[in-house]
This record gives sequence, structure tokens and C-alpha cells, in this order.
Amino acid sequence: MAIKITDECINCGACEPECPNTAIYEGADDWRWKDGTKLQGKVVLPDGTEVDADAPQTPFSDDVYFIVPGKCTECKGFHEEPQCAAVCPVDCCVPDDDHVESEETLLNRQAFLHNE
Repeated sequence: MAIKITDECINCGACEPECPNTAIYEGADDWRWKDGTKLQGKVVLPDGTEVDADAPQTPFSDDVYFIVPGKCTECKGFHEEPQCAAVCPVDCCVPDDDHVESEETLLNRQAFLHNE
């Protein structure tokens, strides 16, 4: 399952540099599929959606940091635990019940994002 950042976020930014997939962005910031990955140009995501990895995407939140579910791997393939949750001083990086995924799915996503 992906991780999400709750409204309790104090916008400290501790989580953002810890994400190996660059899936965490400051509120109101555009994001791109290519950020922190090896994706470029037109790509077909694992769910079959075709996207331009270079194109800016609409922020998921305007107020607090947010995690892009399609880029979150819960740090599988990199670390033993989600690094955002490990460094969050207010424990607002929590499992996202709307994006429940198996370890296999998360590892496949990590391989897809990093062309492994």
C-alpha cells in the first residue's frame, strides 16, 4: 500500500529528500513522472495509462506535502521501512487505505520506475 501524508503535516520537509522515488512534493508544487526516476518521454504506466513523463502534473494538495501514489513503493527495493514515516516528527506519513498493494506490486513498480 502506498503511504499518504495527512493534514497534520507541519510542512517541515523532512520527508521529501528521503524518498528514493521522488514521490513526495511540497504542497501546490507540480510533479513529474520523470522526477527521481529513469522515465522519460511517452511511457505506458503499469495500469496501462499512457503519460508524458516530462509533463507537469497537477498537485494532489495545495496545503501540505503530498505523496504521488503511483510513484510510492513504500521504499521497497531500497530500505526496510518507508523512510518518510521514519523521519516524520509528527507521524503524519501513514498507510493509504485507498491504495492497498502487495509487496510484489511495489517491487514491480520500483523496477519500472528505475528501469531495472
